[in-house]
Amino acid sequence: MSVTDTDTDTATGSAGGPGAGSGAWSDADLPSRLRLAVGRLNRRIRVDSGAALPPLQTSVLATLEDQAPLRLSELARREAVTPPTMSRVLAALDDAELLVRTPDPNDARSALIHLSEAGHEAIRRIRTERTASIAQRLDRLDPEQRAALEAALPALERLVEE
Repeated sequence: MSVTDTDTDTATGSAGGPGAGSGAWSDADLPSRLRLAVGRLNRRIRVDSGAALPPLQTSVLATLEDQAPLRLSELARREAVTPPTMSRVLAALDDAELLVRTPDPNDARSALIHLSEAGHEAIRRIRTERTASIAQRLDRLDPEQRAALEAALPALERLVEE
């Protein structure tokens, strides 16, 4: 564990918590440990896959793939950023030719945002790389650990429901 990791763990109260090193953690430690593990795993996946786009741009591509067409204001709301921030993100994605804007038939002042074919390909590539990264990490686990993760998936999926 690095000094930074130790400092982070100590600040959250989990470094020397009950059962430290034995796996016997109290419910009070669970949120902190889960946050730390999920955050680190997310960073590792981004690093391992050689993330070509910043996280917010990648998230916008994924949202557009799943829910396009969207107006800028709706996209900003879904990504929990301000419209000016979303405008900058969309400008960068537009410059990279990853999206297409079309006039909104219900409001001539607005545009609907869709992924371009290059945008669809970019998000497919990112997802494939990240899935491969996770698969490599899963291969390092023993069968019991993989089974435990599989058993935990419904609970983890429930945590991300809105």
